[in-house]
Order: sequence, then structure tokens, then C-alpha cells
Amino acid sequence: MILPLALVAALGGGGTYGWHWWTVGRFLETTDDAYLQSDKVTVAPRIAGYVAEVMVGDNQPMKAGDTIARLDDREYQVSLKQAEADVEKSRAQLLGTAAAILQQQAQVQASQAEVENTDAAFDFAGKEYARYQNLLQTGSGTAQRQQQAESDLRQKRAAHDKAIASLEAAKKQVESLKALEGSARATLEGSQAKVEQAKLNLTYTTVTAPIDGVAGDRSLRVGQFVSAGTGLLTVVPMGRDIYLVANFKETQTGQMAVGQRVGFTVDALGDHEFQGRIESFSPGTGSQFALLPPENATGNFTKVVQRVPVRVALDDTDPQLARLRPGLSVEATVHTQDPIAQVQPRQRKASPALVSEALPQ
Repeated sequence: MILPLALVAALGGGGTYGWHWWTVGRFLETTDDAYLQSDKVTVAPRIAGYVAEVMVGDNQPMKAGDTIARLDDREYQVSLKQAEADVEKSRAQLLGTAAAILQQQAQVQASQAEVENTDAAFDFAGKEYARYQNLLQTGSGTAQRQQQAESDLRQKRAAHDKAIASLEAAKKQVESLKALEGSARATLEGSQAKVEQAKLNLTYTTVTAPIDGVAGDRSLRVGQFVSAGTGLLTVVPMGRDIYLVANFKETQTGQMAVGQRVGFTVDALGDHEFQGRIESFSPGTGSQFALLPPENATGNFTKVVQRVPVRVALDDTDPQLARLRPGLSVEATVHTQDPIAQVQPRQRKASPALVSEALPQ
């Protein structure tokens, strides 16, 4: 009696399992090679200096734009004042050069008038010389007066040539001063650029959070000297910014598509099942991005099943989403028979200060 009952129970259980596999199980792809991740950002100063004040503690939540730390800005205040003084000096040099150009242009006009004056005198001297030359030939004039007219003509010609040379020199001087004016203007623009850089450096003494998140891996301390690029802490996005990366075997991905439903449990949180959707597939298997990619074109080839990283966007309506942490181990299951839903990649907002720096001025 017991044996038939056991046989019936086994057949019933096997049938139930087979029916479940045929209707549901064969459409499920599961992996335990899956971990929660988020796009963390390392905060580093753009300039060097001593940390004067720290506003963030370990594991403290923050918003984009919140002040994390302040560096000692006295040195950068001095640099700004020096740059502003250089601007005033360059501006004074430019004004002085501009005044010299105006003065030299007046000298050009005076030289031009002198040329016209000597030209008239030279013309008159030429006519006088011609008149006394004719009088000498007719016997009405003296040789002495003719010689005096010739000497006066030579003097007027020399004076005229000197006036023309002075005019040309004055014009060349104007061109030289204009070149100096261009150099002074370029110097002024360079000094103004240094002022802008000094102002930027002064703003960089305030270190702000680039994104929303929680402070982690904090090495920031008051009195510490930090160089440009030194990692102070890491801002880790939490909640809806966390996503799942599940590494499925290549043989499991044949029926997967973006938008399919994914259920997963987190080892640290028991049997509670979270939901998500496939957001994207990696452009290559994990081995392709390894530090030492495999050299398969060798004699000692062993075929190894590769794994494809699959990114999963989480359902942000789950009330336990706030308990998730990047790095937790996950067991994920893809429902390949489910209809494909549209998945929009989530965009994170950067700090307003960083956005304003990126906008064209």
C-alpha cells in the first residue's frame, strides 16, 4: 500500500516540476555572479593647500554643491591682489602709449606743415635763381647776386629734404608706437586672464560635492596638506542611483533582451525579492577588459565559458531600496518570456557649480 502511494506521489511531484519547468523554469536564467554597483565619484581638489576646515564626516549624506572642505586661501588672496596690480600697471602702460601716439601724430602734422613751408621757400628760391641767371646773361645783373641766389637755392633744397626726412621719421615713429600699443594691449589682456585664473583658484579653495550621495573612504583631515588631484573622499550615490551588474554565462544570454524583467535577492537581506529591468549589455565579455586578456591563438587552448556583464536598472518603488549598498552580493534571475519594456537610462545631476563652469561665457 505504501509503495503505490509513494509512486503516485513521485509521479505527481515529477509532473508538477516538469509542468513548472515547461511553463516557467525554462524561461528563467539565473546567476549568483552578480553585485550591486553605483557610479561613485572621487572628490579631489584642483589646487594645492592646507585643509582649513572640514564640513563632512564619515558616512554623511550630502547634496550636489554642498561644501565638503575649505583650503587655506591666504596665498591665493595674495596672488589675486598681485594679478590685479599687474592689470593696473598694464593699463597704465597702454594709456601712456596711446598718449604718446597722439603726441607723435601731432608731430607728424607739424612736420607736414614744415614740408609745405620749405617746399614754398624752395620753389621761390628756384625762381629767384632763374631770374638772376637771365639778368646775368643780358648784362643787367651781377655775378655776385647770381651766386647768392644759387646758394640760397641750395639751402632751401637742403631744408626741404630735411623736412621730408623728418616727416617720414615721424610717421615711422607713429607706426612703432602703434606696435607698442598692440603689445601693451596684449600684456593687459594677459594680466586680465591671470586675474580670472587667480579668482578661479580662489573659488577652488572651497571643495564641493559633485553629485548627491554619501561620503565614504574619507581621508580628509584639518591641517592636512593636499596636492591637486589628491583623493579626499568618495561620494557614493545611493537609493535609486544603485544598479545591478550580473555576469551571466554566454550560453545564458541568447534569449535575453533589453527591457526584460529581472528578479533578484540580496544575500544580506534574506528572501526579499527586488525587481528591475535589463538596461544594457556589455560590449564585450569580462575577459576582454581584463588587465591581461587571454591569448586564445596559442597551442595550449582550453575553452572556457565566458561571462557577459548585464546592467540592470532597479525598480525604485521598492520600500527597501534604501537598504541597498554598492558591493553587496546578489542572486539574479532574468525572465526571458516576459514582454520587453522600455528602459530609460537614469541621469544624475552634477553640482550646479560644475555645470556653470561648463557653460560657455
